[in-house]
Amino acid sequence: MTEGPAGTADADPTPPPVRVPDSDRNPTPDTAAQEGAESSRAGQDKAEQDTAGSSGRGGRARKSRSLWKEIPILIVVALVLSVVLQTFIARVYLIPSQSMEPTLHGCPGCTGDRILVDKLSYRFTDPRPGDVVVFKGPPSWDNEFVSNRSKNVVIRGLQNIGSVIGLVPPDENDLVKRIIATGGQTVQCLPGDAGIKVNGKVLNEPYRKNPPTPLPGADSPCQGPYFGPVTVPKGDYWVMGDNRTNSADSRYHMGDDLQGTVPRSDIIGKARFIVLPPSRWGSISSPNPQS
Repeated sequence: MTEGPAGTADADPTPPPVRVPDSDRNPTPDTAAQEGAESSRAGQDKAEQDTAGSSGRGGRARKSRSLWKEIPILIVVALVLSVVLQTFIARVYLIPSQSMEPTLHGCPGCTGDRILVDKLSYRFTDPRPGDVVVFKGPPSWDNEFVSNRSKNVVIRGLQNIGSVIGLVPPDENDLVKRIIATGGQTVQCLPGDAGIKVNGKVLNEPYRKNPPTPLPGADSPCQGPYFGPVTVPKGDYWVMGDNRTNSADSRYHMGDDLQGTVPRSDIIGKARFIVLPPSRWGSISSPNPQS
């Protein structure tokens, strides 16, 4: 027999066995520790998920309880702000009569204008001729005033509380007129005068209702009873309605201690805007009739 290349005739055709690393047969301590750590992290992640779910439910419950605690606080803050606003800054008043037509509209049984009255400006400046002002009527102006409060003690108490926060009108004779003359000036309208005079000069009054309401005096330049001359006391104001023949203003109270004038301390503020109804929105003009 012919031999083949050296070493090939005696070669075993069965492949040698594959050696399995010891690390695959018997895990070392490091491998066991790694697997334990991974298992521990998986358990921790699951526990955190469970805790997060529980925490979310608890957080929503706490937020709900916190909201119910905050609502009363917000209501109290809103009421305090309302009181401060309406006492010191501005307040809305209803026009109940026709005495300031056509500037302000009002009449019994109709929808009168609601005006925003600025209470702040007169803390720094004095009222001027032409300003439309809201004031508390002096005692002699209260003859026709009727209280708007109920005779029921409980309801009257609720009305007083509502007045403080602006939901109910004040229980006082608040009026609105235009300033015609100030302290130290002399005002009059006598037979032969071409109109109302202040310090001998006829006023320029574009705001006056013309033609006036057809009542006694409508055909007179004074549009009402003759009066004066009256010298306005220092610190007081002579006021009149724009609807001269239908306005119970300073002319009708000359017999009182103030000669029909209104003290500075009784003036609440200056009428700035008509806020209701929407069809009447706008600012309230206050041209100086003495200019």
